[in-house]
Amino acid sequence: MSHLEGWVVPPGTKMSEMMRRAVQSVIMNSSILWSPQNVQYCFDFVDRYYAVCDPLHYVTKITVPVIVLFLLISWSVPFLFAFGLVFSELNIDGIEVYVASIDCCGFCALIFNKLWGALASLITFFFPGTVMVGIYVHIFTVARKHAREIAKIPSAIKCVSAMKNKISTKKENKATKTLSIVMGVFVFCWLPFFILTIADPFINFSTPEDLYNAFLWLGYFNSTCNPIIYGLFYSWFRKAFKMIVTGTIFRPDSSTLTLFPAYN
Repeated sequence: MSHLEGWVVPPGTKMSEMMRRAVQSVIMNSSILWSPQNVQYCFDFVDRYYAVCDPLHYVTKITVPVIVLFLLISWSVPFLFAFGLVFSELNIDGIEVYVASIDCCGFCALIFNKLWGALASLITFFFPGTVMVGIYVHIFTVARKHAREIAKIPSAIKCVSAMKNKISTKKENKATKTLSIVMGVFVFCWLPFFILTIADPFINFSTPEDLYNAFLWLGYFNSTCNPIIYGLFYSWFRKAFKMIVTGTIFRPDSSTLTLFPAYN
């Protein structure tokens, strides 16, 4: 990082140290505190909750202003938390000597003490993950309850009701199933890294660098999985992706192309 700082401010100055912290904050946002994605998943499950458990009020609850608020919270809160933690240096309280002895050349991992290694992981991964699992379990329970209630409806009425709601119900089920798979893959990819982040301070930071990098890149790999998952479940996503890759989106008539068939 010193080479980058040298182009901007003289190394060794207070401004240089602030630049180092700023770059370090960016690293933190993209790894251990990549909670914008996690918070966004929580809001996605809130959306699914109203769609499945309270469909009559969905259009009044999940409005455009609410979605904008979700997006602002998803990015602003993690941003403030990440930069606040790094600039306050709470994450290295008590381990300053060890941090100063590290030669940050080629690779510069963010160091956490025992307290903040646990707190950061709980706040940015385990707590949102628990909320998502709780909401999903509730959605699954309500969906099964609805299925049992529908089974009790007389055949003649059931036929009319089923024809009316078949497409809508199938779409909601597909969306919920897709989101659950996305969440499962997210947990699978990031769980080893967050467990390592908690454990590393308690084993005197003896984790091999190669193992740390492997878990970190497994977490990054999650971003590769998401478009694959959505592509498998939604034809409109595959069509949009093909339009972007082939350059069709730059054609003058691209705005008239249809992504959504009558039912997907």
